[in-house]
Amino acid sequence: MKRTFLSVGIILCSITLTVAQKKKIEKQFSKDEAVAHLSYLSSDEMMGRDPARPEMQLAIDYIAGEFEKYGVKQLPGADGYFQNIPFNLSSPPKSGTLTMGNESFAQKESMLVLDGQSLSGEFELIDLGYGLAEDYAGKDVKGKIVVTNLGAPDRMSPAQLFAVGREKIKLAADNGAAGLMEMYNIPSIPWQLIANYLSSDQLSLDQGESSKIPYIWVKDLKSETKNAVAQGQVTSAKLAIQGLVQKPVAGKNILGWIEGTDKNLKDEFVMLSAHYDHVGVGTPDAEGDTIYNGARDNAIGTVSVLNAAKYFAKNPPKRSILLALWTAEEKGLLGSAYYAENPLLPLEQMVYNLNIDGAGYNDTSVITVIGLTRTTEMENLEKAVAAFGLKAIEDQAPEQGLFDRSDNVSFAKKGIPAPTFSLGFTSFDDEISKYYHKAADEIDTIDLDYAAKYWKAYIFAAELIADDKSKPFWLPGDKYEEVGKSLYGIE
Repeated sequence: MKRTFLSVGIILCSITLTVAQKKKIEKQFSKDEAVAHLSYLSSDEMMGRDPARPEMQLAIDYIAGEFEKYGVKQLPGADGYFQNIPFNLSSPPKSGTLTMGNESFAQKESMLVLDGQSLSGEFELIDLGYGLAEDYAGKDVKGKIVVTNLGAPDRMSPAQLFAVGREKIKLAADNGAAGLMEMYNIPSIPWQLIANYLSSDQLSLDQGESSKIPYIWVKDLKSETKNAVAQGQVTSAKLAIQGLVQKPVAGKNILGWIEGTDKNLKDEFVMLSAHYDHVGVGTPDAEGDTIYNGARDNAIGTVSVLNAAKYFAKNPPKRSILLALWTAEEKGLLGSAYYAENPLLPLEQMVYNLNIDGAGYNDTSVITVIGLTRTTEMENLEKAVAAFGLKAIEDQAPEQGLFDRSDNVSFAKKGIPAPTFSLGFTSFDDEISKYYHKAADEIDTIDLDYAAKYWKAYIFAAELIADDKSKPFWLPGDKYEEVGKSLYGIE
């Protein structure tokens, strides 16, 4: 009987504590202030928060100013609240031609200059299979154009294609080649889709090396041209191409921290993150609007982190909090990836990453936590969301691969449990598509009462995780479990 009373007492105490925490968040949360943040960050003045545009500095200054106002601490090794990132903006040529045998190719229509300097003249072609290191054995490529298949047999995902391409460029240049030509033969990815994307300006990490030799993709869906070169039927090419225009761009991750209160837990951090960039200015919609404001994606997430900064600066939890606003997520997770490789605090001290991203919502009764069922913090996440009258659900569109498409994956790959706290969606339907990367994604199309519940639930979820005596981790069998064990030294 005593044990029963004790159990009931513990449950009642837990319920009382939960109610008290919720009331404190409700009392200190300012919907008007949060909406003001959202209004400014998604305003036309920001021109869509493109990291390559000068207006991005407005968002940077605003977020850093709020951190300072709230009393958020600066990280050791940071430049104030900033981690500076060297980006490179590449502008591809508008025109260029290539002739091989009886075939002619034109920039964007059937060829793409992806890197390198201008080149004109006639050059001998040499086929090198996939153009990997072993393919150069016994081959003289000096002054010739190296022709290869796209990618590598074991590396054919979009991200891998570019990584392999950089390896191939270096190999070709080191062996004295005049250029590198990869034959694009992936029928499942329409050429025009990839051409439209790659013929626009591209932002990338400046790795201090731009190829001097041209790097070209050539449309060859049936491998006819590649086979003709391999069989000696086509032996030379005439080129008249312009090189890329390269411009350095200063990128900034925005970072701050709040020290925890528990002497045994404050060296552990819960990282609260969101990307603050969006896609900038694009194709006009039916009303002629060209500014992609990104209210859902991801000004709402940025405001969530600002709300958390204000709350935890006044109410620090047991664990410390790392606040992180990433740049250039829309350019390929560049900001978070840079931090993951160049952390200002040891990654093994990051016990959890509660990330925010999302395309929008179609159900205001739920919050979709992408990765909800993959970590030990599922109960805390469900409790926090339920406290504000909502339900936490797992990703309802697994075919989209969303867990591995946002900044959280930069840290999951290192072993840190890292779900994404998204607005509620039950499918990737027309309601989502109507706003996702569209000019229509503006504040006046958002249910602000729902947004307020979402913002408060995020704070509560972070607080429960940061105060949990048990250290968060992946659930057994997760694909990131083993790398997590390695990061944290778990046997």
